[in-house]
Amino acid sequence: MRKRIAAVAAVAVLVPSLLTGCIRKAEEASPDQDTKTSTSVQEDAGSAAESSSSEANGDGTTSTEAGGKGTTSAKAGGDEAVSTEADGKAASTEADTDKAASAGAGGDDAASETGSSAAVTDKEAASVTSSKGSGEVVVYNWGEYIDPDVLKQFEEETGIKVVYEEFETNEIMYPKVAAGAAVYDLICPSDYMISKMLDTDMLQPINFDHIPNYKNIDETYIEQSKGFDPENKYSIPYCWGTVGILYNKSMIEEGDVIDSWEVLWDEKYKDNILMQDSVRDAFMVAEKLLGYDINTVDEEEVKACADKLIEQKPLVQAYVVDQVRDKMIGEEAALGVIYSGEAIYTQRENENLEYVIPKEGSNFWIDSWVIPKNAKNVENAEKFLDFLCRGDIALKNFEYITYSTPNKAARELIEDEDIRNSTIAFPTAQMLKNCSVYTYIGEDGDALYAKYWDKVKSE
Repeated sequence: MRKRIAAVAAVAVLVPSLLTGCIRKAEEASPDQDTKTSTSVQEDAGSAAESSSSEANGDGTTSTEAGGKGTTSAKAGGDEAVSTEADGKAASTEADTDKAASAGAGGDDAASETGSSAAVTDKEAASVTSSKGSGEVVVYNWGEYIDPDVLKQFEEETGIKVVYEEFETNEIMYPKVAAGAAVYDLICPSDYMISKMLDTDMLQPINFDHIPNYKNIDETYIEQSKGFDPENKYSIPYCWGTVGILYNKSMIEEGDVIDSWEVLWDEKYKDNILMQDSVRDAFMVAEKLLGYDINTVDEEEVKACADKLIEQKPLVQAYVVDQVRDKMIGEEAALGVIYSGEAIYTQRENENLEYVIPKEGSNFWIDSWVIPKNAKNVENAEKFLDFLCRGDIALKNFEYITYSTPNKAARELIEDEDIRNSTIAFPTAQMLKNCSVYTYIGEDGDALYAKYWDKVKSE
């Protein structure tokens, strides 16, 4: 089963070179296996972008950026990259056309159904649009970010061929799509990148009348999506998660309560602290601790956060990405900043590990489906979206990916009570009250963060 690629992205350190890292992480399957469904994968016209997607820092580590989630490892998740415009950065924007009807119509219906009846209802609704068809749907998604059986099942039920291609980071995906190097019918970017694509007029509104199973998307995530899709016209949430602290109960001093980012500055844990090698995620920790907006572009605040990270640096064992998961499982560190989907996996491997969203708040990221403006098979894309929103299909993807699903019908169908009630997979509203999504901070913001991230890494 695949391990979600927690969100990371690229950072330009005041030079044209791109420092990209992974955004999500596959648990075991390699990208060239079953996820490439029954069709040929398109030629990767973005290879040039990919080849420049990472560059080592002077200390041998790789700067990465968060936001929605990845590749060899990915956040997304909720993630954002600090890089140049050409690298595909996102910008917040107001959508300009009127909203498609019923963003949340019938949203409470699925919640009132039993698990099995919810699944039946979903299938009945899907039958409206999933009758045997023809043609294809061209899908561009994160690596290892869908159950291969879901793709096969869609083809069998609809007769529509899925042409499936994967990308590793938002920053590899964006320039390829923007340049028209390939044309896709559906893409799954992260929150901030959707904002960027809206700003550059790359997306078309979704006709929600053609997607009856949209009712299964919990209103909580529809509301959160307004941070990057203000009128909820262009996107449908697919996976989401948080960034928090993973800690080893057996390595924490008796009496210590792990509920604040402040513990990452506690000298008693020197050389036992792992930080994300991601500019936005690293700064987010300091921003939340100091009470700042995680999207601040105030230079005094960014500088104060850099100073706070420099103060912490002697205590940090390493700035890493995927290795947080592996090191924590191997009990090589007591504390680590990690993405929630990764935390679920680590707990299965080591029962001493616990995950917490600090009381100061954190990043709440969402990866969502969008339809590009130049899509050639819109009707088939709508059928695929409706299929993905079915409770039984969303459950299948959740069990494969392990990152949280926004689909309430799928959650009702989860048989494992511990997972269904997990506050890692499904944190309470109280736990999320101080969390927020990343937004694109513009080229000036990119340069500002790059300047102070370079200072942090070079001290």
